[in-house]
Amino acid sequence: MFRLSNLIKSTLEDKKERLLNGSIMIWNFTNRCNLFCHHCYSKADPNNEDSLTFEQICDTIPSMINAGVKFVIFSGGEPLIRKDIFDIAAKMQEAGIITYLSTNGMYINDKNAKKIVDTFNYIGISIDGTKDIHNQFRGDPRSYDKAIEGIKHIQNAGGNAGIRFTLTNETKDSFYEMFDLVEQLGCNKLYISHLVYSGRGLDNLKIDISKEERRKYVNYIIDKAFEYYRAGKDIDLVTGNMEMDAVLLLDRFKKDYPDFVDSLVRKLKSWGGNSAGNRLGNMDWEGNVKPDPFFPQYIGNYLETSFEDVWAGKSSDIVEKLRAKPRQISGKCATCQYIDICNGGSRSRAYAIHGDLWAEDPSCYLNDEERGI
Repeated sequence: MFRLSNLIKSTLEDKKERLLNGSIMIWNFTNRCNLFCHHCYSKADPNNEDSLTFEQICDTIPSMINAGVKFVIFSGGEPLIRKDIFDIAAKMQEAGIITYLSTNGMYINDKNAKKIVDTFNYIGISIDGTKDIHNQFRGDPRSYDKAIEGIKHIQNAGGNAGIRFTLTNETKDSFYEMFDLVEQLGCNKLYISHLVYSGRGLDNLKIDISKEERRKYVNYIIDKAFEYYRAGKDIDLVTGNMEMDAVLLLDRFKKDYPDFVDSLVRKLKSWGGNSAGNRLGNMDWEGNVKPDPFFPQYIGNYLETSFEDVWAGKSSDIVEKLRAKPRQISGKCATCQYIDICNGGSRSRAYAIHGDLWAEDPSCYLNDEERGI
């Protein structure tokens, strides 16, 4: 996760940026979902049954605390399908864990919106384009209107919901409109996720955009982040799953803010790029733990082994390799001058295309000159 707006503001104002103190776990509490999204990494289905019990979840929380988990993103499937989701969040909050909600918004209404606002520290609602594009991508003709209604319900309840958008060939024609939508709705965050080849995202590899298109879109995101900063607009722009975006921001600073380059480099190295298996992990509805939601291999099971032992790498040597600084990545990454910033990018994409966890990220759009090769 690349917090673009936060880095611009903290660097230009010589302030400390928000650093992650502890690990984030994306916990898929269910694999049930009322939609059939083309890019879904868990291949969620409305006919699936919940196998993870409330008691199993509660029993795992102390071990997560011991492992340094500070944030949990409630995900799925669709997490609001679970009737005990608020009870789960309450148990985590009692333990000092900050709770985020990632939802398609279709189960948010005027009756539960206030409870959602009071329960979750952040609410992200997925909108993947204009109405027709979103509905086609999500597989339900009601999904766009319900997502918009969900945002408004949250706002009416005194909260604010960010928009989550996945950039693909199917959604790119709505890319620029997403910024208009965020402004029109008064949302305070737009999270733009690059596609990772996993789940239905792997099945639909053809829906990814080209490297040339990606550069164009990322440069536009950077333009908007500076525009919002200069205008004093409280809209946080964040990109996900493409740590090379940091290099384009650095290039922009070299051109426009050379006096701040050293400060930004320090912040980027402290951020450290791809954090799968280190500051980021994924837990699923069957007890499996992965370094990130898209990762092709498990590193253990929290229902069979304590989570803290799994997260410490006692069940898999992959954890130690992921936490190496710098990671030992082959191909163009091996000699790239920015390996200590991006950390080699996505291991899931590398495996999907090369069959090798430690190959270069095939979606990297940096050229040889930028890599210093």
